[in-house]
Amino acid sequence: MKLEAHGWVLELVPALGGAIGALRHDGHDVLRPAPKGARDPLETGCFPLVPYANRIAHGRFTFDGQAHQLPLNFGDHPHSLHGLGWQSAWTVAEAAADQATLTHAHDGGASWPWVYRAEQRFTLAPCDLRIELSITNTGNAPMPAGLGLHPYFPCDAETHLTFAAERVWLADETMLPTEPAAPARFGDWSAGEAVAGTTLIDNAYEDWDGAAAIGQGWGGFAMRGEGADVLHIYRPPGAGFFCAEPVSHLPDAINRGGMELLAPGQTRGLAMILSI
Repeated sequence: MKLEAHGWVLELVPALGGAIGALRHDGHDVLRPAPKGARDPLETGCFPLVPYANRIAHGRFTFDGQAHQLPLNFGDHPHSLHGLGWQSAWTVAEAAADQATLTHAHDGGASWPWVYRAEQRFTLAPCDLRIELSITNTGNAPMPAGLGLHPYFPCDAETHLTFAAERVWLADETMLPTEPAAPARFGDWSAGEAVAGTTLIDNAYEDWDGAAAIGQGWGGFAMRGEGADVLHIYRPPGAGFFCAEPVSHLPDAINRGGMELLAPGQTRGLAMILSI
């Protein structure tokens, strides 16, 4: 489905993880466009992370005295990754020229033992795209919950990134956090750095102030996160894209005391705003 308003063109792919297939403003690709006929959310421009973001170590955790084992959902990767929403079809709840709402419901089971309803709302304004992601506990018991968005931005020699955070978490070979380090460990992002590089960055920046600027050859834009204390940067070398993911918690937070609890009926939200 396609939304067009205020110079924006937003293509949504509800059946493919509620993902964004393309986002352009005045003809410029703000997000990496998905190839025609894409069948994997990892090929898209952005997808939602719900009911948790990033990794849960080996898919195992204990909650309220009960041990849980989640499916390992990412090939031969040793951890469960990114939640359920990105591998589920979403339903179009409403649509207009400048806004749309997608929903995804989970009724419990081995993939996540709690019942919830998630919603994405997309709103196009003259200078902004706003994506609001929320999760509501529709069960009768408390549940851990986390959220995030996983945007892919085009990256070439002219791409620059600016943001501020208190620390970056170093990671082991499977990308689980090990110890905090100074935020300039992989580049002085507070002063603005070229993004392209020859080494992998796949690290969480904690106590992010919620603001970032992405410079491109055609100009660029600002990104703002609401309800996101962490900005996860994924920069694979030579891939032509990078990810700056606003998320509500660190990787493996459910095993490290950093996952929020939702009471029955409670909703938790997160938003990403891209401003030209």
